[in-house]
Amino acid sequence: MPAIHVLLAGGGTAGHVEPALATADALVELTQSHGFDCEITMLGTADGLEARLVPQRGYHLEYIEKVSLPRKPSLDFLTLGPRLRSSVKKVEQVISSRSIDVVVGFGGYVSVPAYLAARQAKLPIVIHEANVHPGYANRLGARISEHVATGLPGTKLAHAHVVGMPLRKAISELNRDAMQAQAREYFGLDDRPVILAFGGSLGAARITSAMLGAQGSYGSAGIQVLLSAGVKGYAQARAQADSGVVSVVEYIDRMDLAYSVADLVVGRSGAMTCAEVSAVGLPSVLVPLPIGNGEQKWNAESLTTAGAALVIDDASFTASAVRQRIVPLMKDSQRIATMGAAAATLGRRRADQVFARFILDVVLPGGAA
Repeated sequence: MPAIHVLLAGGGTAGHVEPALATADALVELTQSHGFDCEITMLGTADGLEARLVPQRGYHLEYIEKVSLPRKPSLDFLTLGPRLRSSVKKVEQVISSRSIDVVVGFGGYVSVPAYLAARQAKLPIVIHEANVHPGYANRLGARISEHVATGLPGTKLAHAHVVGMPLRKAISELNRDAMQAQAREYFGLDDRPVILAFGGSLGAARITSAMLGAQGSYGSAGIQVLLSAGVKGYAQARAQADSGVVSVVEYIDRMDLAYSVADLVVGRSGAMTCAEVSAVGLPSVLVPLPIGNGEQKWNAESLTTAGAALVIDDASFTASAVRQRIVPLMKDSQRIATMGAAAATLGRRRADQVFARFILDVVLPGGAA
């Protein structure tokens, strides 16, 4: 059976790893339905989330050195060239040994070496940019490739085609009502309404601190909180939490169950979070992380415009804000329902399939039709 060989470059945090894995699944499914195989190679770093998630999903993973691009003048510039050349050479070796036909990048640390190696090998490059304001890696990639897909409208990249954010089927096909009983048992929660609070795959000290600081108001409001504190914040959060109203976990592997049990999501407005709450139809309170080029603020805009989310600035997200804005919102069941319905109108549940076809249209004669 003929096969195509795809290199997916997406590592570091869940925002890069999960859409890459969802795309891998969709490519395998789509190619098999057309009578040929798809061999997936993932590119990442040893200390990224991909080191755990990719082997779990059964895909081959190749490591390169993490090459961060300094945002300000620093001594890192002195070693950037040699480190980048070393990583590009490693990717070139992967391209050769794995007989790669196309390189697909999702931004982040590993994408720049992947794009440069692909250009050197004269391979087609496909780019997926999740944020409204693209990062440096994908801005560079878009200068050397015309095959650019985006997760959101309004992304300022040449040749951009909106495909949505590729999501795992466990999320894109989630039936929250059917999974709710299993979810409550899995997390040890009772029948009270649930705030799901998390700061992405690495946690968020600001969100953890504010949610714990307001825990005295949860009992009288008849609500409970499922809080993902991240590796660094877990021990302290667990020690501070009132277990009667706040259930603290280090990391949530089963986000499908977490979304099934949730009535409201509180989190950062990374592109993955925005896409997932839309796909599953959950209202949210978003706290944009004030770093980079401000992309998280812009990611939240479509949700807030639709009435699906509230935005609270990072500096303003305190225990007082939780007590004054989030707890009253949880008690307003009609508003919660209206916000959830608004979120569902924005969801792109088949983005994984759409993006997989986009890739195959680039690499296959005649496309995937």
